[in-house]
Amino acid sequence: MKNFRSFGMTVAVALVAGLSLQACADDDDWGRGWWKRADFAPLNDPQYVAECGDCHMPYQPGMLPAASWRRIMNGLDDHFGDNAELDEPVRQHILSLLESNAADRVDTGRSPGVARSLAGQAPLRFTETRYFRRKHYEIPERLVKNNPDVGSFSRCDACHLKADQGNYDEHQVRIPGVGRWDD
Repeated sequence: MKNFRSFGMTVAVALVAGLSLQACADDDDWGRGWWKRADFAPLNDPQYVAECGDCHMPYQPGMLPAASWRRIMNGLDDHFGDNAELDEPVRQHILSLLESNAADRVDTGRSPGVARSLAGQAPLRFTETRYFRRKHYEIPERLVKNNPDVGSFSRCDACHLKADQGNYDEHQVRIPGVGRWDD
């Protein structure tokens, strides 16, 4: 009986420790293994990558809620100053992918944190979210906006070395002309 009680205590302590680590992990995906992390699941659909990635980094859908993606995809005639209109079947296909993988539709990586930070808002830019601002408040604008190799906080892939894989680990940040960023 003593061995059974000891085993039970060991299991209980391990369970509590595991849950504590999970709760304290912030956004570091300790439970899934940081070496395989995907903060935002990449969308590797060839049509999405070709159409959207032709002009900018093809952002991961989990960075914004479905309502934001609808606003963006319904306003392609004036897409941040450019005409990015698509044939209707292509637009519908991409919109469907973006909506079904949006921050408020998935429960993996950083997407739930983004969705919680929005309080029902549907911003057009990830950089407008409280989540983004909380993660980047320490970075002086001069290192980004006045940096000819970056130019804007919207150029995630300029500093996040594995942005194309959905990995935004702060230890993988290298600001062009500055080097490794450590907060």
